[in-house]
Amino acid sequence: MLRALKLMVTGRVADERSVNLQRQGRIGFYVQMDGQEAAQVGCGLALEPEDWVVPAYRELGVALARGVPLQTLFDQFYANSNDENKGRQMPTHYGYRAYRYVTASSPVGTQIIHAVGLGMAARYKGEKSVTVPFFGDGATSSSDFHAGLNFAGVYNAPVVFFCQNNGWAISLPREKQTRSKTLAGKAEAYGIRGVQVDGNDFAAVYRVVQEARERAVSGEGPTLVEALTYRMGSHSTSDDPTRYRSTAEVASWKQKDPIERLARDLIARGWITEDQFEALQEAARAEVQAAIQTAEQTPPTSPDTLFTDVFKSNPSYVEEQRAELSELVREGVVKP
Repeated sequence: MLRALKLMVTGRVADERSVNLQRQGRIGFYVQMDGQEAAQVGCGLALEPEDWVVPAYRELGVALARGVPLQTLFDQFYANSNDENKGRQMPTHYGYRAYRYVTASSPVGTQIIHAVGLGMAARYKGEKSVTVPFFGDGATSSSDFHAGLNFAGVYNAPVVFFCQNNGWAISLPREKQTRSKTLAGKAEAYGIRGVQVDGNDFAAVYRVVQEARERAVSGEGPTLVEALTYRMGSHSTSDDPTRYRSTAEVASWKQKDPIERLARDLIARGWITEDQFEALQEAARAEVQAAIQTAEQTPPTSPDTLFTDVFKSNPSYVEEQRAELSELVREGVVKP
């Protein structure tokens, strides 16, 4: 729980700073997770290293829980020369094989069927691992959601479907999304287990995901977890949430802040003090600032990387293009 609090605080600070960086023109785009830290960290910490994570585009907390270094994430936001994705993905659309964290993509719901394929492959190979796709309430209206759950149910795939129901699919509210009483209830149509959990309660999320994982690896089938939470910020830095939701609604959810909730619990248990909580926040701010400074001081990605990772051995015409680009860079026609 102490580890979870640190990860949640670090994620919140990184979130706040990244929005400011985008507004200042220092990074191009950002998708916040503000308010969804307990759901993401709770799920992430309940998994094992051999498990696969298939994110949407808001899962910073999951990445941190999986062990992805903060510096690695900020290098991707800046698309500098240390970016393992070599500047080929949108900011916050990262992926890292070493952490079994599949690259995110923007289309809603497509990652669900990819995750089911991974889960089916793991089952065929006899691996004791699970795959966890992350998605929002809006994705439950996508065709890929229905196809994914159906295939997972038929083939008994070891998949934990993790829906972060934050109440809004950009500007569309939950009540206009579906007439289902719960999103977890949709699992019944596909013959799989559905569970609804308080997504702002770290311990509850951790326990539910841990149980779902144990069921999956023991051959009892997939589970759909609906974590009830709230997106306190915007959908992305291209969105203005004040146009479609009230300040009163946001204020009511701020009273349920998952970080404050976990911190109060740990203080009540005597595991940390108020001063230690403040020190933890200060340490997170310093860590994030150091990662930003390093990312900004790192040179940009070389244009030469355009010609890597496509062919095992480049054809002659690709090498000719590579040489031509290098000459244009030397002449200053193309800026690195």
